[in-house]
Amino acid sequence: RRPTVDAILREAELWAPSSPQTVFVGGGTPSLLDAGELRALFDGLESLTHFRRSAREVTVECNPESLDEAKAATLLELGATRLSIGFQALDEDALKLFGRVHDSAQAFEAYRAARAAGAREVNIDLIYAWPGQVLDAWLADLDRVLDLGPDHLSAYNLTFEEDTAFRRWLDDGTLPKPVEEVELAFFESTRARLGARGFGAYEISNFARNDLVAHHNVNYWRNGTYLGIGPSAVSKVGVVRGGNVKSVGDYVRRIRECGDARVWEEAPDALDRLRETWWLGLRLADGLSPAEARARAGYDLPTDPMEPVAERLRADGLLELRAGRYVLSATGLPLGDWVARKFLDA
Repeated sequence: RRPTVDAILREAELWAPSSPQTVFVGGGTPSLLDAGELRALFDGLESLTHFRRSAREVTVECNPESLDEAKAATLLELGATRLSIGFQALDEDALKLFGRVHDSAQAFEAYRAARAAGAREVNIDLIYAWPGQVLDAWLADLDRVLDLGPDHLSAYNLTFEEDTAFRRWLDDGTLPKPVEEVELAFFESTRARLGARGFGAYEISNFARNDLVAHHNVNYWRNGTYLGIGPSAVSKVGVVRGGNVKSVGDYVRRIRECGDARVWEEAPDALDRLRETWWLGLRLADGLSPAEARARAGYDLPTDPMEPVAERLRADGLLELRAGRYVLSATGLPLGDWVARKFLDA
């Protein structure tokens, strides 16, 4: 693990910006690092970027089996402001399905450890609408999690992405996908329950109390600039996007040999950037205006070719226009991915 930390710091020395606004340590299981490794990572990043005085938010992803009070205290001491704990589910069979090695008891203990260590902002990740899940049982589990008092909750319905085990199981009939009516019931019931418990839905799958939104992720949805460092990391700087090699071993080797682990790079044209900006921006509750979309995408023409697409979707009842901003309607919310494809395919 230490060679990986050293490689990350070497890459950061080349690319990391000074005074970042947000920092997100994730994309794996950073809480597996011991105190010495964490200190080397965070102190090294501080010396390169001075993030402790500039960042409004420093988030660390934690798996329940690797987070105790001492580890949480170390993370907070080193500059973390938010701990994000991957509960994923309370059902033990579901956890096995997701390939998780923790159980629900460990998830609750990890949360208590974070609070005992002094964490003031804690996020919990959950997955719902997995095959065989019963709605009433899900809402009961959701209430148990909310009773803990998290500040932020990310609740995603199970998706069957290409090149994943879930998609292979779906294709060969091993794992059935819930019918659309069931998925819709889970989606609507989840939003209703979270709203009743004081959580605002600022993005399709993300909910916060007291406006404690995840600023780092909001920057993604606004198609902002970000720099990714480490195995599998993806960056978007200006109009150029790129990604690092996925394998940890290959990443360490490449950084040692040439100092660069990037294996792909692209520069989408202005129209593609505009399509992507609409796709991402509509996930947020406050949506976006055509002028914002053009500015974020660096699209210099005075008219927005995506606006007619938005108008057609508004005529179909999937979007609404509020004070010049397009937002998903109540009908469009559960169809957010489908609506997004209309812009990507335009």
